[in-house]
Amino acid sequence: MTSPQMIYLLSDATGETAEKIVNAVLVQFRDKPVRRRRISHVRDQAAVLHGLDEIMQNPGMVVYTVVNRDLAQFIQTECEARGLMAFDLVTPLLSQFAKFFGRSPKQTPGLLHSMDADYFRRIEAVEFTVKHDDGQSVQHLADADIVLVGVSRTSKTPLSTYLAHLGWKVANVPLVFGIDPPKELFHVDPHRVVGLYIESQRLVELRMARLQHLGQDFKTAYANMDKIEEELRYARMLYRRQGWVTVNVSGKALEETANEVLVKLKLK
Repeated sequence: MTSPQMIYLLSDATGETAEKIVNAVLVQFRDKPVRRRRISHVRDQAAVLHGLDEIMQNPGMVVYTVVNRDLAQFIQTECEARGLMAFDLVTPLLSQFAKFFGRSPKQTPGLLHSMDADYFRRIEAVEFTVKHDDGQSVQHLADADIVLVGVSRTSKTPLSTYLAHLGWKVANVPLVFGIDPPKELFHVDPHRVVGLYIESQRLVELRMARLQHLGQDFKTAYANMDKIEEELRYARMLYRRQGWVTVNVSGKALEETANEVLVKLKLK
């Protein structure tokens, strides 16, 4: 049986980009036995020489993705000196893009990987937030980055969703006058909990609009000024007792409220 030929993937980041491109090409050579070996985080000449010493123990083709042009040239020169076939996947493309955009590239390793990681972090945050909206799955409150607490119509859900798209795992818990909050809420680090409040008149307007949308009678405790003021007093008392920071959502854009939440929790 023919021994597999070696392809070494040298990268200043993880090597995932190089491996994906190489795999796409190898589909055209399925009859050839090949082994791939990643050598990651090659960011200086010492790391290059260390990697090439390893490669020389079982020589093969070197494919490299290094955004620093001087280091890329060093790799090419050292490979040629050792009789190794080498191919630069990045520098030719960077050069053409530099001409197209009329400026030099950043030459920062791992930017693509960082973008991918940030994207998946935000996806995970959104999934978590959806599952923990409006008091759902309270047994996992301790896993949230931020817990929002407030009476009905204090923008808990839209604010949670906005923060989730920034990458924060958010849970929100509604406060209902006369019903104790879930005990799990009091086991959460108080420095991660935000109490939301709103001016009573504005809350009346929001709740009346909600009732109108649902086709229900305005003359209910839900939209009664006295009852609302009682709810808000209860909420503020709870916030003080637990030592939670508070944010007034009255008349504020969602972005402004989200920024205040992050600042008060020292997350920004």
